[in-house]
Amino acid sequence: MQLTPFGAARITTGSRHLLEVGGKKILLDCGLREGKRADAWEKNARFPFDPAALDAVILSHAHIDHSGNLPNLAKQGFQGNIYATPATRDLCGLMLIDSAKIQESDAAFVNKRRARQGLPPVEPLYAAADAERVLRQFVSIDYGRPFPVADGVTATFRDAGHMLGSAQVVLDLREAGETKRFLFSGDVGRGRNSILRDPEAVENVDVLLMESTYGSRLHEEFQAADGELCRIINRAVERGGKIVIPSFAVGRAQQIVYALHLLRESNCFPKIPIFVDSPLSVNATEVFRLHPECFNAELHEFLHQKRNPFGWEDITYIREVSQSMALNELQGPAIFISASGMCEAGRILHHLRNTISDPRNTVLFIGYCAEHTLGHQILRGDATVKIFGEPFAVKAETAKIDAYSGHADRNELLAYAARITGPIILVHGEAEAGLALQMALREIEPGSEVLTPAEGEAIVL
Repeated sequence: MQLTPFGAARITTGSRHLLEVGGKKILLDCGLREGKRADAWEKNARFPFDPAALDAVILSHAHIDHSGNLPNLAKQGFQGNIYATPATRDLCGLMLIDSAKIQESDAAFVNKRRARQGLPPVEPLYAAADAERVLRQFVSIDYGRPFPVADGVTATFRDAGHMLGSAQVVLDLREAGETKRFLFSGDVGRGRNSILRDPEAVENVDVLLMESTYGSRLHEEFQAADGELCRIINRAVERGGKIVIPSFAVGRAQQIVYALHLLRESNCFPKIPIFVDSPLSVNATEVFRLHPECFNAELHEFLHQKRNPFGWEDITYIREVSQSMALNELQGPAIFISASGMCEAGRILHHLRNTISDPRNTVLFIGYCAEHTLGHQILRGDATVKIFGEPFAVKAETAKIDAYSGHADRNELLAYAARITGPIILVHGEAEAGLALQMALREIEPGSEVLTPAEGEAIVL
């Protein structure tokens, strides 16, 4: 039994882990890497293994850094099943096609500038047709239902509480008379999420493959987040400015919309227009309403009161490009929620281009931004950033609220791992975060085996 991380090893994006058991090859996640364009392109375009030799893919959840390279995997020869929860399958039906269209659109936009400079055009990683084809390989399995993946491999999805449909992947492995229970955490939710249920506990785990995104940091308390959100909005309103919120289209967007709904009902900020400017967010919100099995008790109660948590008179969902472009001419305070959360692609880039140099405005981050992404550069305090290759002065206020994060923080990760007595393998975190969490785990359990493997480093289980 052997595990090799081929992505999200000492970095936060591009989740991709190859598990080999009894001659079978199973890939856990197949996400897109984000960050420096040339490096990300190279890592995404070429696989360090033969896709045609894989027996199956098991997908923890639908976020693009976990699912986004599946069309390319199939394009290069993978023909097996892709196992996922029903909500993850439905979200991928939107997200993978959206990812392809964004890549095609961004390539076309960049190629106009390259043509003026006499440079050759760039090609998108994959097309919408590739995304549509790979969806035929999905097999949907509910939480708590064991299913055979290959000889000697049985899998079970358990709720991870990170986003709609997110799963911990429990793998019961058998090889040469030996058995092990291997747990892939996927992305671990914080618990106490305003929409989702808490992560489920998994028993009798021998080996844990765990994310470490916030392994060196603590989030703000949930109770403080809403008050801080109101203060940020009110500051921008007093200046006559706009609040631009880069957000993951699936999960975070719905969470911040629900938070704004509750806060507006309490009159903590004045009545101003709110726009969700992301076709994917609009469509994903409809998928959310189709999967109440993922909701917590409080949201169930909200729904039973005949109220739509994601819609009220102040909010407008925008699909059409013409409507999105019209927002550039909007005068006065407003809130724009747009993807992507790390500001690497999509309509958020156009909103930032039009607002980031105006000191009346605010750019509010509500999630993680990996190193080398545009979002990370803005949060770092860079005076100038490049958007579509052009420099823009950062004069807008920048703010961040961690409490809405879908990722467990340092203490929550330590609590998650506390019941594990066997080896722990840390991935999906920058090197500094993984090292900090590794040291903390070893302090709690001296002599424990806690690994932070490099990309391509094989680990014998």
